[in-house]
Amino acid sequence: MNKTIVLPLLEQQTGIRIDLIFSFSSYEQQAIARARSVVFDRAAGVSVQFASLEDIIIHKVIAGRPRDIEDIRSIILKNPCYDRQYISKWLTEFDKGLDTKYFDGFNALVAEISK
Repeated sequence: MNKTIVLPLLEQQTGIRIDLIFSFSSYEQQAIARARSVVFDRAAGVSVQFASLEDIIIHKVIAGRPRDIEDIRSIILKNPCYDRQYISKWLTEFDKGLDTKYFDGFNALVAEISK
């Protein structure tokens, strides 16, 4: 995998934390390209890029913390029309390159949610 550089920032007055991600891998470049622009302040002409829900799910599968797994459950339950094929493709790629079982874990979680 190529190196990713993350620059965490904190806006002092509001306490809002954001991460700027500089990426070099094909997955991360695609995830950035899929990000959705949302107008944050129309008067000031400020918009913010948000990751797609599929890419959020991928990141949370990889993180694998209990809170992330609960977040995935909630995201899928609230958004049943997500692109499962996209998620499966990338998790399979990560499994091949990293010798992990992300894809299996994701499928088990989806099966559990579907009961």
